[in-house]
Amino acid sequence: MLTKKSGRYIGVMSGTSLDGVDVVLAAIDERMVAQQASYSHPIPPDIKEAVLGMCQGQAVTLSQVGELDARLGRLFAEAVLGLLDKAGIDAEEVTAIGCHGQTVWHQPKGDTPFSMQLGDNNRIAAMTGITTIGDFRRRDMAWGGQGAPLVPAFHQALLAHPTERRMILNIGGIANLSLLLPGQPIRGYDTGPGNMLMDAWIWQQRALPYDKDAAFASEGRVDLMLLQHMLSDAYFAEPAPKSTGREYFNLAWLERQLASAHPLAAEDVQATLAELTATSISEQVQLAGGCDRLLVCGGGARNPLVMARLSAMLPGTEVSPTDAFGVSGDDMEALAFAWLAFRTLSGQPGNLPSVTGASRETVLGAIYPVFSNVVRE
Repeated sequence: MLTKKSGRYIGVMSGTSLDGVDVVLAAIDERMVAQQASYSHPIPPDIKEAVLGMCQGQAVTLSQVGELDARLGRLFAEAVLGLLDKAGIDAEEVTAIGCHGQTVWHQPKGDTPFSMQLGDNNRIAAMTGITTIGDFRRRDMAWGGQGAPLVPAFHQALLAHPTERRMILNIGGIANLSLLLPGQPIRGYDTGPGNMLMDAWIWQQRALPYDKDAAFASEGRVDLMLLQHMLSDAYFAEPAPKSTGREYFNLAWLERQLASAHPLAAEDVQATLAELTATSISEQVQLAGGCDRLLVCGGGARNPLVMARLSAMLPGTEVSPTDAFGVSGDDMEALAFAWLAFRTLSGQPGNLPSVTGASRETVLGAIYPVFSNVVRE
């Protein structure tokens, strides 16, 4: 039986938005998660293009997969080294790194469900000199779960309240919801697209990585026919547990929706996509019985239009960023994987069967150890 491995942990997260590698340093034990430093490392355009060229069903070679795995491993290691330099600490002071990896395909259903994250953890351990833990999703899937979302367990540990009905909403590329309702099992699932479609559209139309302050969407008007057509997609009506990703909700999906719509101005499409994100989230909140407080993290928490629409669609619910409760919305997911690394080294389960649908709780991840006699590269 492993002992409780309290100490300093680094979490590394590169999500579906592909807007950077988020890295955090935190002191973690059984009672607390205290963030100590954070750093955002840029993703080179060619790596971003390579990821996008792999995760939407395009034909790829094993050589392309292997090369991207190695390049992402180096990128994540460089991000960790950047954090160490910024924080002014040595690698020897860190117990372990928890690295989610870059998802290139997530297929939780069918005859052979699987999830694939790239970013060679061997390279991360070798380049940083720090024990690295990765491949968190597949053990849950081995026990019949969807391998996602994994952050609700962390949300429960950090933000659950004994009497207040809370939900934690992460709006990254995909939006996911954690239901922290007193007296009920913790549940969580992906509601559908978060920033992903909005980002893809404004990139195609304006060559901008995202719609800063929802300026482009605010110029347009919501097209109700297009909105209802998009909401008729079968994913939105699926019961939980459910999870999705860029392999499903992508620019090709959007173009299929637009093909059956009347001609629209680009800004009207952008406004309708923002409404799609807010509507698909609010409907899931209401189906779950509503909540007293919706705490929002991820890049979407900085989208004033989406936040305003959520408040309007959920009267009686306080909608606010997690920052107001002492947890940086930008760093939430990276913190979660630092915490999951702590759980793994402590021999404690990191999944919630009520969330993922797994048949049992299980320790997650694979450990890539660094020993004291190994020389750092």
